[in-house]
Amino acid sequence: MGKLFIVPTPIGNLEDMTIRAIRILKEVDLILAEDTRTSGKLLKHFEIGTHMHSHHMHNEHKTIENLISRLKAGETIALISDAGTPAISDPGFLLTRACVENKIDVECLPGATAFVPALVNSGLPNDKFVFEGFLPEKKGRQTRYLALAEETRTMILYVSPHKLVKTLAEFITFFGEDRQICVSRELSKLHEENVRGTVREVLTHFENKPPKGEIVVVVGGKITVKENKKQADL
Repeated sequence: MGKLFIVPTPIGNLEDMTIRAIRILKEVDLILAEDTRTSGKLLKHFEIGTHMHSHHMHNEHKTIENLISRLKAGETIALISDAGTPAISDPGFLLTRACVENKIDVECLPGATAFVPALVNSGLPNDKFVFEGFLPEKKGRQTRYLALAEETRTMILYVSPHKLVKTLAEFITFFGEDRQICVSRELSKLHEENVRGTVREVLTHFENKPPKGEIVVVVGGKITVKENKKQADL
């Protein structure tokens, strides 16, 4: 029986690639990549010559049966995404579940992922939080917002740059303009930016400076009456 390795890759800064990740990618029989062109640059940089196959959201349902057969035959396979940890708003869950169901070993390496540094440097409570990933585009979006409006834990969302201003305007509608948020942009890269403040303040910032790059939004949870009293006592 073979083994599936889930291998995180840098979200921007190549120095975040771990020594162990490089070794695993060199040793496995096959690397599954979300986009072989993007991953090809990474593998070339670290002199990794392992063969790659494409594995993304549009073909993962069709390829799983063959991959499970190869793993059962004793091959070792590594799964990577374009950036960060696979299966976090990226392909990976279906293959991992299939391996678990077929009693094939799965080992996930620790490594880069965007939402952890965004949460930690936001300055918002991080003892309890909920990861929402990308909100629904149309159907179910308002329903999700109504549920999140009552969420007391810190919330983490992924937002496309061309939809950020619209999303922040929606925050005002459902969360109120004074809700504390932090927008982290281009984490670990040369032009990293973390914009903190109320929804209104952050919206104004990005209306004047259109955002570019990968974006993580961290939203403070709803303040309860009990929490308000606790803060007042302090």
